[in-house]
Amino acid sequence: MNEYRFHLQKYKAGRNTKQTCPQCGRRKCFVRYVDEEGKIEFPDYVGRCDHEDSCGYHYTPKDFFKDNPELKPNNFENETWRYDKANKPVTPSKAKPVPMLPSFISADMMRKTLSHYDINPLYLFLSKTIGKDAANRQFERYKVGTSKKWGGATVFWQIDKDCNVRSGKLMGYNPKDGHRIKEPIPQVCWVHSELKLPDFHLKQCLFGEHLLATSSATVMLVESEKTCLIASHFMSDFLWLATGGKDGCFNEETMQVLHDRVVILMPDLGAIEKWAKKSTILTPICKSVTVSTVLEQMATDEQREAGLDISDFLLMQETKQMILQRMIERNPALQVLIDKLQLELVD
Repeated sequence: MNEYRFHLQKYKAGRNTKQTCPQCGRRKCFVRYVDEEGKIEFPDYVGRCDHEDSCGYHYTPKDFFKDNPELKPNNFENETWRYDKANKPVTPSKAKPVPMLPSFISADMMRKTLSHYDINPLYLFLSKTIGKDAANRQFERYKVGTSKKWGGATVFWQIDKDCNVRSGKLMGYNPKDGHRIKEPIPQVCWVHSELKLPDFHLKQCLFGEHLLATSSATVMLVESEKTCLIASHFMSDFLWLATGGKDGCFNEETMQVLHDRVVILMPDLGAIEKWAKKSTILTPICKSVTVSTVLEQMATDEQREAGLDISDFLLMQETKQMILQRMIERNPALQVLIDKLQLELVD
């Protein structure tokens, strides 16, 4: 019996152990976590993708029980689960693989998605919190699109420093609170997977990387794309970029674009230790690297447990737009008055 109760399903040659990754969409590269005692059957998205550099998806039992505390066993501890690299299959050849060039998506296809924001839940949420004009500016600047999938999923296009479109990550959001939709399954996938593009090789870049060419500002590196949009609105003196997750595309190859830049890492609560270790990747590349501890110093235990990020703190202070929106919800006639006044001003 395995020493750990929760572990990655052991690889068995010739059997369908590996499945399609819920993030990058590639087949037979995703291994699920299993319960050695057979009492808990994790959803299909609890597992790890083999493509550490280009995808980096790793949703652990610890993550699952954090998001679903009512299902957490009474005796669950960190020591009851593990990620064992020994579970990975051994490739017969020891030859160093030839690096593959990234595939690209047409810029015209990307531009066609930069519309229909009236059905985009994240856009609707940002319009209520930072204002419609600000939401428009942020979506335009970061090239955020809308997809028909899930009734208007947000498309976070990854555009590299040479303005090549690497791919787009589709994510579903709740328009009321701006939170990601994770139930019954996480609403996340990739444009190239949805289009079933043949022989497509995804090599991720930083979200917002295309802005490096036009800005010499200090780079603030965060995890999520949504955080980028919100933080760059409130703190526009910095250039905000995102890795696309706790691991995301945080690797030596991707970070070369930050050569000789001043970089500050702003991890979510609970991830500071992990990002402090990862910062060593940037040390020989960047002019200077700092890991911010501001959030950890000011956060409560409850906020740390929730894993809040800087955008959550920035939105805790009500903006004028948020106050106005609440007034409109209480008195819909106010919106009619505002619309009439705007028409008069235009005329």
